[in-house]
Amino acid sequence: MSVLVKDLVKVYGTQHAVDGISFTANKGQITGFLGPNGAGKSTTMKIATCFIPPTEGTIEVCGYDVIANPLEVRRQIGYLPEHNPLYLDMYVQEYLKFTGGLYGMKGTMLQKRISDMIDLCGLHVEQYKKIGALSKGFRQRVGLAQALLHDPQVLILDEPTTGLDPNQILEIRKVIKTIAKDKTVIFSTHIMQEVQALCDQVIIINKGKIVADKSISEIRNLNASVKIIRLEFTEQVDIYQFSSFEFVSEVKHVQGNVYELFVTTEADTRPIIFKACAEKGWTLIEMKVEEQSLENIFRELTSVK
Repeated sequence: MSVLVKDLVKVYGTQHAVDGISFTANKGQITGFLGPNGAGKSTTMKIATCFIPPTEGTIEVCGYDVIANPLEVRRQIGYLPEHNPLYLDMYVQEYLKFTGGLYGMKGTMLQKRISDMIDLCGLHVEQYKKIGALSKGFRQRVGLAQALLHDPQVLILDEPTTGLDPNQILEIRKVIKTIAKDKTVIFSTHIMQEVQALCDQVIIINKGKIVADKSISEIRNLNASVKIIRLEFTEQVDIYQFSSFEFVSEVKHVQGNVYELFVTTEADTRPIIFKACAEKGWTLIEMKVEEQSLENIFRELTSVK
């Protein structure tokens, strides 16, 4: 395994930002690290990259402990934080040479790595431009290039596609997939489409604790026993009356005249629902069974109980 997190705790005053979490992330695997704002994602990443120390527990990166061997850990990690800290007055080539120098790289070896990263991250046209003149999508590419320049074994990305347009998101996804073939990739995101498109493993953290650590297929099956029936009427109705049905676990108003019933039985309840709507005089124009989405599973796991 490339990253081992064991019994990790981080306390600020009386608040447990991270509360005894453990997980592993392996080579050749993309691990999605998900959770609401304030759940402890960025804190965990900052500990893993030696920016802040843990209160208790440990993180090992390629066998090196973040407390005992912080310099070795930094050599193994490429890090792209949420707010990409670039020197906007530098040219792309100049910035990558500067970054390589910080890692002790020089000469032909450094120039070859810069050339390789420009190829990988699609920076050919932009390599002689000032970073401040680039779009946000290309700035993210520069951030990825610097994170990969020293050929780290582990890549940690904090919200790498935030603020990008759909085309830029697809391009960054492609780069991440290429990178992940022979490295360990951990990235945090709020975008469920990113998880579906990229992840092999999904870790969901809430209030400093891990509430799920499973493969993407296992995550999808977490609430397999719950079906969602979407209803659309010609006008707004008091759908919450259906909470009285023993097979309905939740009632949700989606928007306008559209509602969802969360049903906890394998039996086909559509005839019962249709009959109830007719008896109440509600004109139903659509009723369909929806596939349980990652958004719903995420909401169920991280909602306030």
